[in-house]
Amino acid sequence: MNLPPVVALEIGTTKVRALVGELTEEGQLVISGLGECPSRGVRKGEIIDFDNALSCVREALQQAEENGHLTINQVHLLVSGGHIRSLVNRGAVPVLNDEGEITAEEIERVEEMARAVSLPTDHEILHTIRQHFYVNDGQAVVKPEGMEGARLALDMLILHGLRNPMRNIVKVVRSAQVDVQDVAFSGLCAALAVLTPAEKNNGALMIDLGGGTTDYVAYAEERLADAGAFAVGGDHLSNDLAFGLRIPLAEAERVKLEYGAALSDLSLRNQTVSVNPGTGQPPRMVRLADVHTIMHVRMEETLVLIREQLRQNKLISKLGSGVVLTGGGARLKKVDQLAEKIFGLPCRLGRPRDVNGLTLVMEQPECAAVVGMLRYAARTFRPTSGIFDRLRKIVGI
Repeated sequence: MNLPPVVALEIGTTKVRALVGELTEEGQLVISGLGECPSRGVRKGEIIDFDNALSCVREALQQAEENGHLTINQVHLLVSGGHIRSLVNRGAVPVLNDEGEITAEEIERVEEMARAVSLPTDHEILHTIRQHFYVNDGQAVVKPEGMEGARLALDMLILHGLRNPMRNIVKVVRSAQVDVQDVAFSGLCAALAVLTPAEKNNGALMIDLGGGTTDYVAYAEERLADAGAFAVGGDHLSNDLAFGLRIPLAEAERVKLEYGAALSDLSLRNQTVSVNPGTGQPPRMVRLADVHTIMHVRMEETLVLIREQLRQNKLISKLGSGVVLTGGGARLKKVDQLAEKIFGLPCRLGRPRDVNGLTLVMEQPECAAVVGMLRYAARTFRPTSGIFDRLRKIVGI
């Protein structure tokens, strides 16, 4: 029996996107509806104009209802933003039963201890993800139940973010008369959509290059080892071009899409392109090398931020499968070559995997996160609907 259709909603800096999908008995994801609207009232993954954002959400949901031939009453919501961070917390408990055998009770207690982390008062936990267990501080263990030991420890990856930005994005959706069934970090969902099981087991870095944010998720030693987001995205490239070339923002966006690249090409160093300065001025020529240099500096800065985070956690050497780029920014010419240079690892473009239905969705790396949210929703599906405890805290209901 197929699971009932689920709807994933992404309120991004560039687009608001609603996707309708159904998971078949064979585990195949079938996309049956899509609604998109150019985003207004959102910057760097956060709401800055409630009414405009609400209008976009309503338009995207209406399109998805028409395309998917259903009425949308609830959605699974993606969240991102430069405030999303992660940390690893270790909890430990004694094994108290007389036989010294680790039971489900000890596992439940150590999970509770590992989740008990002190965060800033304005932060809220978004995900808690088990990494490895340790029995008597020995080697990492995947399933400790049934083993003997005096002490059980667990490392827990905890993703957290600012409470108010997450509440605001949920409130926008609820104002559209739609219930929010669950929330999830968009970077985690993008990784679910584009990474293969082999890549996760061998170690891989997924980078989602969005319009206002850049999310990353790193798998190492058969665990989700690190995740987070930076408030830097494709809109920064457009702003840099507008400032550097002294052209309007709309013209900078056109130049980025038509001529942009993450690396300079020496063979094109003398080539020029025409730009429109606006305000009644005649078109003028700018060097293509200048366009590429401006974009290279920003993209290099963004990728170096992630590299330094992984270096701090000593993870780069453990990424055996290299780097997978997805999101709209992954379409930028030569960004894969730049990533290979910065990380010293092979790099590929990540598109949604194992998806049937709308061809448009399957081909677009910018749809990775919303497709991954459908997979996440299927994994966490519960027969009874309702807001999870985590969502109650975030929304404040």
